[in-house]
Amino acid sequence: MALASEIPLPNTRPPLWLLKPVPENAADLAADTGLHPLLALLLAQRGITNPEQVRDFLVPKLASLGDPCLLPEMNIAVQRILRAVDEKQRVALYGDYDVDGVTSMALMHLTLKAYGLDTHLFLPSRMDEGYGLSLDGFARLFEEFGKPDLLLALDCGTTSIKELEWLRDQGVDCVIVDHHELSPFGRPPCVALVNPKLGTDYHYFCTAGLVFKVAHALMKTRRVENFDLKETLDLVALGTVADLVPLIDENRLLVRRGLEALAQTQRLGLRALKETAGVDGFIQTHHVGFRLGPRLNAAGRLDTAFTSLQLLLAEDPLIAAEYAALLESHNRDRQAVEQEVFQEAEQMLLALGNLDDVHAIVLGSRKWHPGVVGICASRISRIVNRPTILFSFDENGMGKGSGRSIQGFSLVEAIEVCREHIVRGGGHAMAAGVSIVEANLDIFRESFCAAAKKALSEESLTAVLELDAEVRLRDLSLDFLQNFRLMEPFGQRNQEPVFLCKRITPRLPGRLMKEKHLRVMLTQDGASMEARWFNAPLKNLPKPPWDVAMRVQRNFWRGEEQWQLTLDAVRSSE
Repeated sequence: MALASEIPLPNTRPPLWLLKPVPENAADLAADTGLHPLLALLLAQRGITNPEQVRDFLVPKLASLGDPCLLPEMNIAVQRILRAVDEKQRVALYGDYDVDGVTSMALMHLTLKAYGLDTHLFLPSRMDEGYGLSLDGFARLFEEFGKPDLLLALDCGTTSIKELEWLRDQGVDCVIVDHHELSPFGRPPCVALVNPKLGTDYHYFCTAGLVFKVAHALMKTRRVENFDLKETLDLVALGTVADLVPLIDENRLLVRRGLEALAQTQRLGLRALKETAGVDGFIQTHHVGFRLGPRLNAAGRLDTAFTSLQLLLAEDPLIAAEYAALLESHNRDRQAVEQEVFQEAEQMLLALGNLDDVHAIVLGSRKWHPGVVGICASRISRIVNRPTILFSFDENGMGKGSGRSIQGFSLVEAIEVCREHIVRGGGHAMAAGVSIVEANLDIFRESFCAAAKKALSEESLTAVLELDAEVRLRDLSLDFLQNFRLMEPFGQRNQEPVFLCKRITPRLPGRLMKEKHLRVMLTQDGASMEARWFNAPLKNLPKPPWDVAMRVQRNFWRGEEQWQLTLDAVRSSE
C-alpha cells in the first residue's frame, strides 16, 4: 500500500483479508424463497430472515413510506410554514454549500413555489462566512433581501445557539431542518427543529431526505395541484448518496426510486450536468459519488455553491448548459488544488516516519485551501487507516479543519475531549469540522492523538478487507446476476459485496488502460470473465495463480447492460 506518489510508508501494513461467516439461516432463506443460494447468503448477512423482508428489500414500494409527522417537531414546522403561505410572508432559505445543502434548497424552494410562496435563496460563502448560520451571513442576507419574517435553515443551524438568539432578537422566526448532531449546550432557540436526533428513529436521513418528509407532511396537511412529489426524488437521491448517509429503510427506497428518476429526469440542469459528466443510461450510486456529486460540490468548495443551485433550478437549456460547463471548470480547478494540497500533506506524513505509535493524523498549513482539506483528509485516512484532520490556516492564524475517521472512533466525542483547545467544532462520528487558532495546533494534536490512542487498539489500526462470500466464477450465473441487481443501491450500511475467488488464472499481460490500469481475462475451471484492476502494480504483479477480492458490477455500454469484475485486491494463491 502506498501514497499517490508510490512512496511506501513504513507502517502501512497490508490489509487483513477477513471472510465473513456464512449465516446459519442462509440455506433456510434460500429454500423458503427459491432465491439463488449466494443471493440468500448476502441477504441473510444483512439481517433479512424471511420472505416478507426479502420482498421489501429487493422490491421496495413508495407506499411503505412512514408518516412524516412522526419526525420531531414536524407538525409545528408545517403549521409555521403554512402560516407564511397564508399571510404571504417574506421567507428566506439559508443553506449549506455541499450537495445535500443545495439539493435541500432546491427541493424546499420548489415545494413552497407550488404553494405560491416565492422564497429568497441564500448560500454562505465558504471563504467569507464559513459553514452554517453566522452573523456575517445574516448581514449579507438582510442586505440582499431585507429582514425576513421566517428563515428556514436547511442542513445547518442545530448548534447555532448564539446566532439564533440574535436572529430571535431581530424578530425573525426560524425553522431548522437538519440532521447534524445536537449541541451539548442545548436546543437552539427556534420555532421548530426538525432533526431526527431529537428522537430515537430516522437517524439515517440527510437533510434532502428530511426536506422530502417536510414536503410530504405539507402535502398531507394541504394538498396542492400540479405538484408531484415523486418528481423531486432525483434531488433526494443526489443529496442522500453524496452525503454518505446509510442506505437503509426509507433512505434505500428513496434512493432506489430517485436514481431511476435521475436517469429519466426532465430537469434541464441535471440533464446538462449528466452530459458534461459523461453519465448515460441507468444511474448507480457511484455515478453520483464520483461524477455528478463532485461537480456539484466543486463550486462550493472553492467559493460559493450558488452556481450549483442555479443549475438545479435552471429553466432554460442554454443557461443550464452554461452552468454545467462552469461547474466542469470549477471541478478541474478543484482537482488541481486538491492534488497540490494532498502532495504537501503527503510529504508531511512521510516526515513523521514510522506511524506505529501514532494513532491519529493532524496536519495543517497556511498554503492549503479550506475547501479541499476534507477530501484530502479522507484520502489520507483511507491510506494509513487512522483518524485524520487537516487544517487550513488563514493569514491571521485562524484554522478551519476537516476530519475523517475510521470504524471504532467518533470524531464528535474526540472533539469534545479537546473542546478547551478549539474555537468550535462538530459534525458526525465519521466526518466533522473543527476551527482552532494556529498557536493551539500542537496541543490540539497531542490531545486528539491521546483520545485516539485511548479508543483504538493496535488491531484496529490494521485495515481489514472484509469479504462477503467465497465464490467460483461459475456461481456468477445469469440467474444470480439478474437478481443481484435488485440489491442496489449500494452505499453506507448496504455496502457493495466483495467476493473472494481463489486460484484464478489471469491471461497476462492483459491490456493497459490510461497507463496505470489493467484489463485482464480471468479463468477458473473453464469459466472466464473480464476484470478491471485500477491502479494495478504493473511492474510488480503477484505471481499466478491469484486469489482475488472482487466486486461484480454492471455498466451501460452502447445501449446494453454488461457485467464485469472489478478487482479490489490480488495476492498469489497459497
